[in-house]
Amino acid sequence: QVQLVESGGGLVQAGGSLRLSCKASGRADDLYAVGWFRQAPGKDREFVAAISWRGHQIMYADSAKARFTVSVDKVKNTVNLQMNSLEPEDMAIYYCASARVWNGSYRPGYEYWGQGTQVTVSA
Repeated sequence: QVQLVESGGGLVQAGGSLRLSCKASGRADDLYAVGWFRQAPGKDREFVAAISWRGHQIMYADSAKARFTVSVDKVKNTVNLQMNSLEPEDMAIYYCASARVWNGSYRPGYEYWGQGTQVTVSA
């Protein structure tokens, strides 16, 4: 069993920043990599960023490149997503998910999911 808990969401104006955190616990074999996904109302869940737990593999969606940074904090057992220059289009519930192998943006490859944290961006 794997448990993932997101935090750090909130309300921010366009151009502002937020840092999301995903605290992970469970079998090491089930936590090779962690991905961030987001889902806006009425839309499908989409890939944002992914990182292997050791930090050697990193991937970003085109919408996140140059604005978002994903990192691993081994001491706190968390994966962070630093989001800068936020836009109204970034408004969504953000989820983190775990995978046993590297899946990058391939959503069906992720087995466990957190409850999500709300990010609201005002124009």
